[in-house]
Amino acid sequence: MKRKVIFSLDAGGTNLVFSAIENGKPLPQIHSIPTGSKSLDEFISKLVKGFSGLQEKLNVQPSAISFCFPGPADYEAGIIGKLENLPFFTGGTPLAKMLEHHFLVPVFINNDGDLFALGEALGGLLPEINKHSEKQYKNLLGVTLGTGFGGGIVHKGSLFSGDNSAGGEINRSFNYLNPDQSVEEVLSIRGIQHMYAKVSGLDFSKVPEPRKIYELGMKQGAEGEKAREAWRQFGVVLGEMLANAVTLTDSCVVVGGGLSGAHQLFLPAAVERMNGSFVKADGSKLDRMETNAYNWEDEQCRKDFLKDDSIRLQVPNTNLTQAYYPKKKVAVGISKLGTSEAVAVGAYAFAAKKLGF
Repeated sequence: MKRKVIFSLDAGGTNLVFSAIENGKPLPQIHSIPTGSKSLDEFISKLVKGFSGLQEKLNVQPSAISFCFPGPADYEAGIIGKLENLPFFTGGTPLAKMLEHHFLVPVFINNDGDLFALGEALGGLLPEINKHSEKQYKNLLGVTLGTGFGGGIVHKGSLFSGDNSAGGEINRSFNYLNPDQSVEEVLSIRGIQHMYAKVSGLDFSKVPEPRKIYELGMKQGAEGEKAREAWRQFGVVLGEMLANAVTLTDSCVVVGGGLSGAHQLFLPAAVERMNGSFVKADGSKLDRMETNAYNWEDEQCRKDFLKDDSIRLQVPNTNLTQAYYPKKKVAVGISKLGTSEAVAVGAYAFAAKKLGF
């Protein structure tokens, strides 16, 4: 039987890391090449060299190539637009067709937030929730916190990409603390550094890396208080953005990316913000969302989320009863696969579905 192997790529700012997934599981062999390139031709040559090197290592012809790549892009067509971080992509590069022509296999390109969300929906947080919950959840919003801020939406096992390959581009949401800025100016590595500089009074050039800000926040004392305040404000901005998004997706939420490791310091504030309220014209309050958000990483919140609040209703004019869930709930948790593995699982699943296996 032919092996069903999908080749994938993690196109990072430092390295291009080529990997393979078989039956939904990443294989240990990887092939890495420095990202830095002076021209589009040099970069494309590295892509070809990387996938060819992986092919030689594994001695297998892939069923497809499936990977994430920065946008803007027409992902369905495999065309990459003008990229800020890779300036030799000047707009309109048919990358998928080029790789298909060279390797003679189907090529699928998606946004990293999309594939992260898909991987967590199929093999990460969503299955974990459903393993413990009486009610079964079918939708998931995934967000990644790292160099930038990305997202993806999964609806009943399939990606929601939109009509212009721009579905889930939540980095364009407004920043609650500064509406003139995008939310990415807070929900990113530079964002938490700017936030810490503001609350600590430090010059930005002297602000430590996010890991150090997290470590400070886990300590007592004045410096710890400053770091915790920076992460709290980070959480407020995240929670406001998630409240807007979940109002549309009505889904659980999974958070990934390098900054997700500091979730102890920002996730409680985010969930609290999601469960906040508006003030109506008559002074009364209106819940911020129609649903109630629960911090999956907090033991008591998780128990409250999993509590069976259903009631049995009598069906009129029959002897039948029906379950009713009057309290609407969504869980907000951290990646269970790890961001890189979730992206790989999502890349495999997307290609496998397209190929019918």
